[in-house]
Amino acid sequence: MKWIFSMNNKSLAMSFAAIALASASLVCAANAADDEIVQTSGGVPYVSGGVGTESIDRLNALASQFNLKLVFALKAGDYLSGVSVAIADSTGRKLLDATSKGPWFLTRLPAGNYQVVASFAGNAQTRQIAVVAAKFTTVDFRWASE
Repeated sequence: MKWIFSMNNKSLAMSFAAIALASASLVCAANAADDEIVQTSGGVPYVSGGVGTESIDRLNALASQFNLKLVFALKAGDYLSGVSVAIADSTGRKLLDATSKGPWFLTRLPAGNYQVVASFAGNAQTRQIAVVAAKFTTVDFRWASE
């Protein structure tokens, strides 16, 4: 009887391990997909991410819905996440205030002139950008170091 009892314990342990592994993989998949959820800030849609090839592929698939792409990296080439992004219109009214979950930040703005401020590790960079509604524009932000 002892052998049957230990088989049941092994079976039970393996079942729990399988359930735990399946749950962990679902959580990882959900977290990866969270990077590509279109959100809004001040009525302006945006999405960010780009950590890993799957995330980049998902963002590339969404790119046609947007007209501005911001890319964040160190001058040495390492990509960054956690960059604060603020976009104001030509009158200075802030339209968007968000934090990027990865090195790519996509947004859709009406045609016009904007000021984009990207901040990383206490260092802010400002760009004046002209957005054309039907044209996809990419703007790089590079910092010297972390």
